[in-house]
Amino acid sequence: MSRPGTPEPDNSRALGEFGRIDRYFKPLAAGFPGARGLADDAAVFGVPPDQELVVTTDAMVAGVHFFPDDAPGDIAAKLLRTNLSDLAAMGAAPYAYTLVTALPRTVGEDWLAAFAAGLGEDQARFGIGLAGGDSVSTSGPITLSVTAFGLVPKGRALPRWGGRPGDKVFVTGSVGDAALGLQVAFGKIAVADVAARGRLLARLRRPDPRTTVGPRLVGLATACLDVSDGLVADLGHLCDESGCAAVLDSTAVPLSDAALAVVGSDPARLALALTGGDDYELLFTAPDEARPDLAALAAETGVPITAIGRLEEGAAGDVRVVGLGGAPLALPARGWQHF
Repeated sequence: MSRPGTPEPDNSRALGEFGRIDRYFKPLAAGFPGARGLADDAAVFGVPPDQELVVTTDAMVAGVHFFPDDAPGDIAAKLLRTNLSDLAAMGAAPYAYTLVTALPRTVGEDWLAAFAAGLGEDQARFGIGLAGGDSVSTSGPITLSVTAFGLVPKGRALPRWGGRPGDKVFVTGSVGDAALGLQVAFGKIAVADVAARGRLLARLRRPDPRTTVGPRLVGLATACLDVSDGLVADLGHLCDESGCAAVLDSTAVPLSDAALAVVGSDPARLALALTGGDDYELLFTAPDEARPDLAALAAETGVPITAIGRLEEGAAGDVRVVGLGGAPLALPARGWQHF
């Protein structure tokens, strides 16, 4: 019996902080020697002499980056994959990551078990190991953060600032699925086709970081980043850093069959696909003579690479979006901003 005013014990939290770490997170670190079995306060690992370490950190908050009732495995996958996408955009191969979980006390072991299982599946898929982290409780929403480490040949990390007028603009895969999927999840867009609906929601919940392509762009791409804020906005970021402008041909932007079916001839939905974000495709620039190598890379990896525009002289960060016949395409916004 609890003392007066003391909540009844929650059996889902019977393991406590260190029991949770032992059961759910130590197994994720078993394959990475630098984690030292999560027995110490920090990881210890070296970097090969011909490589450099690339470090990125991304956080996700329930109600902002994912729905609170999303499957824990989907949340884990999105958390890790968004960080892997940042590594790919720098031309880096995955190496290790640390994890911080801030969880309400109402989150029990079933949730943790499914979350850890999702991380384990993606660790095996993408060849990365857990190196450490922290676990705390919070009275706020679920808040998660990953710091991911990647390896890139010394001095060869892909920048945002290397684009030059005359370079062509390329994007991997397709864009728009996640932004349209979010509207489907909110009930603002109805999709009768079950397969198309599933495709859009899957791209929202489990993006595909282009880890097979990013490292292979070293030596081919002049500038690169991943599409998180929206295609138009992120091209603007690249142009801003590269000190030039760009023309984006909306008719060349690759859309999946599911997205095409939803967009149809609706200009508002096309604008959403171009600006909505959460695509986690690679957006990069390269000289025209790189096209044969990029075509070979696309064929080898099975990841489409599409030319969608060009860089040109002009005000840094300016992106001119055109439609059929080169006519200007008006967009209500360029992309997502937190503030």
